[in-house]
Amino acid sequence: MAGKSQPTGARGTVGHPYSALNLRLVLASFGLVVSVGLGVLVVLTGHWVPAVILFVLAAVAVVDLVIIMRRRAQRRREEPPGTSHSLFE
Repeated sequence: MAGKSQPTGARGTVGHPYSALNLRLVLASFGLVVSVGLGVLVVLTGHWVPAVILFVLAAVAVVDLVIIMRRRAQRRREEPPGTSHSLFE
């Protein structure tokens, strides 16, 4: 992404975003916590295959969190100071 908070060719704009970044942030955080928590519990029971799957899902959530935080930071730089967004923007 070369200086844009929205992906190239996306339907959204800064005023009307392509995706609800705040909602994605909440959902990715929830997915990370649940995946790690369940992964640890599954490891303690001795079932390694489901644990590995849960830890891979946790890694995907971490990557998604990094992407979301980068887009939110870029959006903050593009907008006037004091602009706030609800959970669904």
